[in-house]
Amino acid sequence: MASTTSAKNKHNALQNIKLANPVHFLAVGFGSGLISPAPGTWGTLAGLLVGLLLLHWLPVSLFFVLTVIAFLLGIYLCHKTAEDMQVHDHGAIVWDEIVAIWLVLCALPNYSWTWCLAAFVLFRLFDILKPIPIRYFDRRLKTGFGIMFDDLLAALYAIILIMLYQWWL
Repeated sequence: MASTTSAKNKHNALQNIKLANPVHFLAVGFGSGLISPAPGTWGTLAGLLVGLLLLHWLPVSLFFVLTVIAFLLGIYLCHKTAEDMQVHDHGAIVWDEIVAIWLVLCALPNYSWTWCLAAFVLFRLFDILKPIPIRYFDRRLKTGFGIMFDDLLAALYAIILIMLYQWWL
């Protein structure tokens, strides 16, 4: 019964999303977070594609600055959207995945399909499994910062593995 109520609440929360609202539009990853199943995976894919497009025109250093700005903006976007949905860190909120995959892109040696696939898979793996301390912060930080921070940690785990692999080569 509790899981049915929870599922109904999450579905009802989606009714509070207005794509015409720029805050909601960005928080749900241009609509990618509304794709089911696995909205986080769809949001990450959207972030990867937008990130690669931006990297086509921007140097990595400027893209990194944009990523930091997007993280700071995301604290507000995610908090406000979660508040409007009345559900903390609803699966449809994927701005955190978008920004996190951008951070991983900053660490890649190049943007070949193999490195992009590695970035995507490693980030999603850590975002889903939430190893220590990601799970700790995910459960305790109930703000927009918390929504953003656990994905930042998952991105850092992915970056560490990518850097170790590069060092090992």
